[in-house]
Amino acid sequence: MGGRLDGKVALVSGGARGLGRAMAEEFAAEGARVVVGDLLVGEAEATAKAIGSNALAIPLDVTDERSWEEAIRATLAAFGSLNVLVNNAGTAEGSAFHETTLESYRRVTEVNQTGVFLGMRAAVEPMTRAGGGSIINISSIDGLVGSPGIISYIASKWAVRGMTKAVAMELAPRGIRVNSIHPGHVHTLLASQPGQDRRPIEEMIEAHTRRFAPMGRTGKPSEIAKLAAFLASDDSSYCTGSEFVADGGFTAGYASPASPNPF
Repeated sequence: MGGRLDGKVALVSGGARGLGRAMAEEFAAEGARVVVGDLLVGEAEATAKAIGSNALAIPLDVTDERSWEEAIRATLAAFGSLNVLVNNAGTAEGSAFHETTLESYRRVTEVNQTGVFLGMRAAVEPMTRAGGGSIINISSIDGLVGSPGIISYIASKWAVRGMTKAVAMELAPRGIRVNSIHPGHVHTLLASQPGQDRRPIEEMIEAHTRRFAPMGRTGKPSEIAKLAAFLASDDSSYCTGSEFVADGGFTAGYASPASPNPF
């Protein structure tokens, strides 16, 4: 029995580890040939090796126009076409709004926003030649609601949501669908910076999610990956310009842990 992505070629940015690796593995399990693009070349190669002969690792700097051109050329040379693009690479820096430097703001938006723009643009021609395709942009619940202390991340993820809708309208006549995924708190969603201990942050997020999310837990990368596989597949053929939320109910409404459950 074949997989949902048999015959498709997918390029995943930020695919070396975390959520990107989970999506690359899920796509391959569903029959796709997968290109793992990342600045962490060694880790990307390890991911591709673990997946097997249907995976290729390539260096990819999502903020660089030429790097995207080279990534598309490498994908076509290896597998002949491009059917799925996941704009997953992302970063975050936190500080109070009035203390956020312009340099910090630009670093985050360059990766999270400009990187998505460049990725989508680079995919148009090869997907058009392939007869259509699916672009999946990884946003966040922070692209749906506000949150203090991460103004650049919030700005970039809201931008991804808006760009997704605008580009979906333009590319629909080409048979290219464009959707965004908005994960809630997911383990390993953002990798630690060198020398940074994210354990206190992760523990805080875990406690916050247990308290306020109806499902009472953080998400698993595999759960987001399965949603991405749906959007990559023909099962989602009538879905474009939409946001798909996977957050355990976190943004469903106002949580009040002090109030008893009425049921």
